[in-house]
Amino acid sequence: MLSVALRTLRTRWVTFVGSSVALCLGVALIAVMGLALASSLDAPDRRPERFAAAPVVVKGQDTLEVPTSGGDRRQKLAQPRAVPADAVAKLRGLGTVVEDRSFAVPAEGGPADLVGHPWSTAAFAPYAIDAGRAPEASDEVVVSGGWARPGTRMRTDRGTVRVVGTVAGLGFENAVFYTDARAAELSPRKLQLVVDADAAAVREAVRGSKGVQVLTGDARRFADADPGRDSEALTAMNAMFGTAGGVSGFVSVFVVASTFAFAVAQRRREFGLLRTAGATPGQIRRMVVSEALVVGVLASAAGCVLGSYGAPGLVEWAVRQGLAPRWFTLGDSTWPYQLAFWTGLFVALCGALAASWRAGRTGPAEALREASVDTRPMTYGRWLSGAALLVATAVTLVLALTTNPGDLLQRKTYVSRPMLLITAVALLAPVVVRPLVRLIAWLPARLPGAVGMLVRENAAAGVRRTAAVAAPVLVTVALAGSLLGATATLDAAKATEARERTAADFVVTAAGGTGFDVATVRRLRAVSGAEVSASSSSAVYVLEDGVALIRSEARGVEPEPLAATARLPLAAGKVSDLDDGSIIVNEEWEKHTVGERVDVWLGDGTRKSLRIAAVMTVGTGDNGVYVTPVNAPAAPVDRVDVRLAGGADADTVAAGLRQAVRASGGAVLTGNAWVRATYPETDRTTRTGFFLVLGIALVYTGISLANTMVMATSDRGRELAALRLAGATGGQVLRLVGAEALLVVTVGGLLGALVAVLNLLGMWTALGLLSVWTSPEIPWAALSAAVGACAALAVVSAITPAALFLRRGAVEPAGTPE
Repeated sequence: MLSVALRTLRTRWVTFVGSSVALCLGVALIAVMGLALASSLDAPDRRPERFAAAPVVVKGQDTLEVPTSGGDRRQKLAQPRAVPADAVAKLRGLGTVVEDRSFAVPAEGGPADLVGHPWSTAAFAPYAIDAGRAPEASDEVVVSGGWARPGTRMRTDRGTVRVVGTVAGLGFENAVFYTDARAAELSPRKLQLVVDADAAAVREAVRGSKGVQVLTGDARRFADADPGRDSEALTAMNAMFGTAGGVSGFVSVFVVASTFAFAVAQRRREFGLLRTAGATPGQIRRMVVSEALVVGVLASAAGCVLGSYGAPGLVEWAVRQGLAPRWFTLGDSTWPYQLAFWTGLFVALCGALAASWRAGRTGPAEALREASVDTRPMTYGRWLSGAALLVATAVTLVLALTTNPGDLLQRKTYVSRPMLLITAVALLAPVVVRPLVRLIAWLPARLPGAVGMLVRENAAAGVRRTAAVAAPVLVTVALAGSLLGATATLDAAKATEARERTAADFVVTAAGGTGFDVATVRRLRAVSGAEVSASSSSAVYVLEDGVALIRSEARGVEPEPLAATARLPLAAGKVSDLDDGSIIVNEEWEKHTVGERVDVWLGDGTRKSLRIAAVMTVGTGDNGVYVTPVNAPAAPVDRVDVRLAGGADADTVAAGLRQAVRASGGAVLTGNAWVRATYPETDRTTRTGFFLVLGIALVYTGISLANTMVMATSDRGRELAALRLAGATGGQVLRLVGAEALLVVTVGGLLGALVAVLNLLGMWTALGLLSVWTSPEIPWAALSAAVGACAALAVVSAITPAALFLRRGAVEPAGTPE
């Protein structure tokens, strides 16, 4: 049967080109995502930056380590500790000690991420003066980069300074260097220092100082600002590329299987002729599988080659977008090629094998008598698979809602769940295609002329063709609606939560995410007509189930001002019961009974037993915990909620607040404006990842849609010729073909929108069970754009081959056998 299969490939090349292109693109996508994912998994550690030339760096405790039965558990401290004074004294006896300090410097006209350091630390990067001189007075600074020149006066939150020198930027920070004495005044805490001494002697000197680290070699990167940012970026990239790869794999499998099934369904009469000539069902099946094997090998190999060209572009794009560290490059892993090739071949064989069973069951006489109408588009296997997936989707949704509704708000859940429902709806689509077509075309069919009636009857008669063309549209619209709708709904829910929690008329936030100094907080409290609640951002750690060290974001705040400016979603207890020996938790905690005691570690690692004063509902997971300022040690005030006192004028109070924070550069926002600024949308990496996924899905399904339309139109040559012989003009035939394409895209769009709405209703129900009531956000603009793009592609892909075919005339094609 292999020779027959090869001749068939040569004769029906249009049909197999469509399948080959769909498979090639799917393999290329899997290869590209696999290569990017492999590169992020095997990426080297970042080298030291600020301390690349430092001999030894000593860093205070910045990690909480708790022993458990399952091994030590670690979490980064929200408030790292300084190097103990006695250890510093010992180190000074070994050699020169340079104290390092880092602090944000809000400056007019300067970079938003400007960070200050003592000048003595500049040599450890190393920075070198390229213009001017080093700072000598308290109002003199040296800046990195070319944004300022010597002689420039710069207004900062701590006064006006004069730039006396510049150093070349090294790419990892925008720095401003003060004299060591001035830096110590601006940032008294010294969390790390550089020691010019033998590393072994330094380790001996700090022995016994809990949590103190001695960093040499590449380990000095842990003394850089946010040393985990590269690993966090790579982890986010892993999730993004993994999600994109999973969705790409799903889309490719879905579309390729649909394309192969349609290609086999087009050849029913051919199989009937072969059966009449004596071919057995087994021979028919082997021929179809042999064709798929040839197509699968060639298309998978081509897809791997295409992927090798696409992967470098994806990596460069990730670096340009800031999603990957600037040093990130494509690795040399080969396993993604193997995975992509064998996946493509497996998909091709599975898609053809499933369709070949139907082809093998076709009897000779039945095939020769069969009209173009699809009399039995649903097989028992399709019924069973579709129903099983639909039931599985419903059962898992009910179980999640009854046991853990918060799981439906997790990204891995709302990304993967739509795939089950998409597959189920696609498998069962032939059941609803005919009634849906008749419903959509009800009005056009009653308009003057025969085009509307013919469109309706052709689409209803060719159920398999309609379902195959609608499948890519269904995938694109369902994914766009489900993913973008889920993130928009979750963002709206978080904003609703914040709005309901905030009773403040104004919210004052520190510039650049830093804290307010004591003088600024004092000026804010002194504003007439303002009830002020100053709070600081910290964290609390708790060991749950004896093995899991959980970090909860915490706010340190006085209870009485908190009660006046916030409406916490309490399930039990009272805010006024909060004191230095208690904590307000949420129902997500293992212990969440009012009056119960819970052992926690504070933001600086101090262990403490606190009584539960009140319990909040879980919500979307952003409720966190509340403690008093005593239990948020070393955490600066970074937010001040303000409520107007009785009879106070809002404009007057706002003016007083702005005057109070003028020197520090803080922002004064109304309560609603603060909610909009704080909860604008999903984080950038997640949003970019979803647009990457949807862009891939749209491009891939668009090309697959074009292929399927070309296959479908090319197979209707005799039908189009018969219309010409019956008196239809070429323009009428092309309008008919274009109208059919629009109708089929509408069917796919409606089914995709149905999937998206059902998924969003599940998330909306989960939010309601978590006491967050907000309306589901359906991205109508994105859905309309996806349907419009699919419609344009479908119409062009249908009309083009039809127009080429009509140029041959009507008599010859009408008499040509299939």
